[in-house]
Amino acid sequence: MPLVSIIIPTYNEAAGIGALVRYLRAAPGAEDAEILVADGQSTDATAAAAAAAGARVLPCPQRGRAPQMNHGARHARGELLYFLHADTYPPVDFLAQIRQAACAHAGGCFRLQFDHGHWFLRLSAWFTRFSADAVRFGDQSLFVRRAAFERAGGFRPDMVVLEDQEIVPRLRRYGSFAVLPAAVVTSARKYLDNGVFRLQGVFLLIYVLYRLGVPQPRLRAVYRALIRQDKL
Repeated sequence: MPLVSIIIPTYNEAAGIGALVRYLRAAPGAEDAEILVADGQSTDATAAAAAAAGARVLPCPQRGRAPQMNHGARHARGELLYFLHADTYPPVDFLAQIRQAACAHAGGCFRLQFDHGHWFLRLSAWFTRFSADAVRFGDQSLFVRRAAFERAGGFRPDMVVLEDQEIVPRLRRYGSFAVLPAAVVTSARKYLDNGVFRLQGVFLLIYVLYRLGVPQPRLRAVYRALIRQDKL
């Protein structure tokens, strides 16, 4: 079995990172996987909780999801890289699904499901079954063959928002991209904190501005001004 490196970028995720690492460690096939927590200088006990649960913690010199994931990839040993958010749980058999899909595709992701039953969140998640890049979200997680990731140049380190979406078209140059039928389950906490419709509207605004070529520092300013409890 190819070694899978699970790379989790974190910042102040002490409350939940231990449970996630233990879940991943208990997954079928996890003996052929490594779990790397790329920590962006957390000020809480994230690093200690992750290490206690069985992850290898990588202190990152630069904070930011894109540079943290690149840092994790540089230190990973696996030929398959799996990027996962700290508040997202993949299917129990995610390793088998990733390994099988990687035989035919350069990379891919799972569909999305929220841990809250709001009808609009269910509707938003339903759209993630399609292959359009406009409905690719980082919460869906991302698996990629190392060779394709390196040829694509990794994540753009200057990206502070939409870094997971930006890399997908570049990965497609080196092979097909699969959207697997199973779903990851991600936290709806940011939607509940900000209002489901309000937050979706903010995300749509940021996406439109991004497509119009608005620079990343301006997008970050919009994000910080409109979204409560952000970590950018």
